[in-house]
Amino acid sequence: MFRTIDAFDVKGKRVLVRADLNVPSKDGKVTDSTRIDRSAATLKELAERGAKVIVLTHFGRPKGREDKYSQKLLLEPLAKAVGQAVAWADDCIGPDAEAAIAKLKDGDIALLENVRFHPEEEKNDPAFAQALAKLGDLYVNDAFSTAHRAHASTEGLAHLLPAAAGRLMQVELEALAKALGTPEKPVAAVVGGAKVSTKLDLLGNLVSRVDYLIIGGGMANTFLFAQGKAVGKSLCEKDMADTAREILDKAKAAKCHIVLPVDAVVAAEFAENAANKVVSVDAVPDDMMILDAGPASIEAIIDRLGGCKTLVWNGPLGAFEINPFDTATNAVARAAAERTKQGKLLTVAGGGDTVAALAKAGVDEDFSYVSTAGGAFLEWLEGKTLPGVAALEIKSGGGCGCGHSH
Repeated sequence: MFRTIDAFDVKGKRVLVRADLNVPSKDGKVTDSTRIDRSAATLKELAERGAKVIVLTHFGRPKGREDKYSQKLLLEPLAKAVGQAVAWADDCIGPDAEAAIAKLKDGDIALLENVRFHPEEEKNDPAFAQALAKLGDLYVNDAFSTAHRAHASTEGLAHLLPAAAGRLMQVELEALAKALGTPEKPVAAVVGGAKVSTKLDLLGNLVSRVDYLIIGGGMANTFLFAQGKAVGKSLCEKDMADTAREILDKAKAAKCHIVLPVDAVVAAEFAENAANKVVSVDAVPDDMMILDAGPASIEAIIDRLGGCKTLVWNGPLGAFEINPFDTATNAVARAAAERTKQGKLLTVAGGGDTVAALAKAGVDEDFSYVSTAGGAFLEWLEGKTLPGVAALEIKSGGGCGCGHSH
């Protein structure tokens, strides 16, 4: 089990909150405030409960102090999201930070400058973590998306102050535990994307945890090639054929059914609205490439999902960025969303391309949970321990209930 902010009496306390406000920006203006808006719930709740709320975050990948990575541009959108003025400090440790915090009244919120202006942050330097800890009485980690990195503000601090998960982190951990920790069976996983090589650990972990592993995208071509099928000019990692066969064998031993396309949409070029046709995966022309799963494959996948209770999704089923090669991804995503709305399927999805693909299909709001955490979401699916999460666990006899062994 991990501790949540319910465990703290925060009134009059200085609460350091590690948020992830690393948002896209252009010309000094935030272009997408989703992460700021998502972080607001924890900050508002702590302020309403009388805490002095001190926000730590990173922005970009600065090399030391760089003006273009100053977090001052976050002040306005953050104030809007929390519905109150937000104080500012020019540094995240030392006199500037201390002076700003000393002025806070109960219920006030302050944003400190970029933690990554200090190279010690990413080194998880103990002295830097101590300098941060000096500023607060309690520590709340609300940045699941950075939980796979053991940095001073994501992991070091949790050992120096009483620590808990914020609401965003809590929701994410609860969703993931439901999907892979103690899921309702049968469980299906959709894994797509370009390369098998980047998702080896993921596939290896999933075959022992799910009942159906549905493989799409460029990765599926590598598996088809490993089974002796000709894939024409398709994206395919031929040097991974042996690995693909090993995964197929491992799945068979674990009684996990691997679902591969039976037909494909092929085209001579990778381009919007390129002339295309549907062929069996046994008859891909030499001068063409597979850009999406075909109608029979879509039907088979949707049919499989019909009998499942839990679905984990990472990666598109085809070249979803260009029409009409988003057809399989859209159709399967909509079918999963429909079953979710009927209360018959728990759906948890994550990873950059996945979020974009589900948004394009118009169902990102209909899944049970869509994680924007990218790397942390993937490492969780791979069965890895995330340092930022492990640091929040309540160290009483036994595991933390997240389905991982630590």
